Amino acid sequence: MSNFKLSPPQKYVSPETFPQLLSLSQRSDFVVQFWGVRGLIPTPSRHTIRYGGNTACVEMQVAGKHLVFDGGTGLRLLGKSWLQLQSPLKAHLFFTNSQSNRIQGFPFFAPAFLSENCLHIYGTAALNGASIKQCLYDQMLQPHFPYPLQVMQSQLHFHNLTSGKVVKIDDVTITTAIINHDQKSIGYKVSWKEYSVAYITDLSKMANEVDRKCIGQLIKGVDLLIANATYAPGVVRNHNNSDFHWDTAVDLATTAKVKQLVISHHHPDDYDDFLDQVQIDVKSVFPKALLAKEGLVLPVV
Repeated sequence: MSNFKLSPPQKYVSPETFPQLLSLSQRSDFVVQFWGVRGLIPTPSRHTIRYGGNTACVEMQVAGKHLVFDGGTGLRLLGKSWLQLQSPLKAHLFFTNSQSNRIQGFPFFAPAFLSENCLHIYGTAALNGASIKQCLYDQMLQPHFPYPLQVMQSQLHFHNLTSGKVVKIDDVTITTAIINHDQKSIGYKVSWKEYSVAYITDLSKMANEVDRKCIGQLIKGVDLLIANATYAPGVVRNHNNSDFHWDTAVDLATTAKVKQLVISHHHPDDYDDFLDQVQIDVKSVFPKALLAKEGLVLPVV
């Protein structure tokens, strides 16, 4: 990999200001849009402008259904964009786990405060046994947040998931599996007609055989795989690829005959120029691969 260099500052353009994104989603029946692509912690910086600094949030519009995967700080931007839609709004939020970078945008999700809206919220129990409802409730208690979850006036319906649970929303099917037992993280596959997208963002190079088998079954032959790169545990990041492993995602995509791969959930210390070089390196091995950026919209059909 070439030496890491910082790019000059660029003007930030928020994804919520892209009218062409809305027009594209209106023309397609299955669309994926990225609102947050960072892991661990929000990373606002002049060096993260092109890829974005919000934590994980991916929207899927499928046959008129609104599905959201993870509620990092990108969920706030998504919520602001939804305020432009005709209400009442019905949506489904799926969480991969209950760590802070996956749920920290939920208290700022504007549609949850409108009484005419209905939100179905799905997640698996945390390592301490707390349900997704309990985890979202706890982060809105004093002293962490000034207002409790009860101030949200929308209809909130919580659903506890277990590995292998299948969720049916009319003709859309969401298949689940535990993909990382150490983090108690769940992966999802969204299927509609002959199209499918897998959201697998807790890959680990240390995954056991059970986890690898579950992942393989979930992603086999999907049109789009959204996955993370992995990092050597306990290593201080220094923009050197010695502890950065995108090969796990590429190997899985190749073995499962995935049509397109998007790598997301970028490390906070990985600046734009570094990720540009990663994109080049990944595409040299898997040509149908992209690195996720805030505002990226991909039509599946």
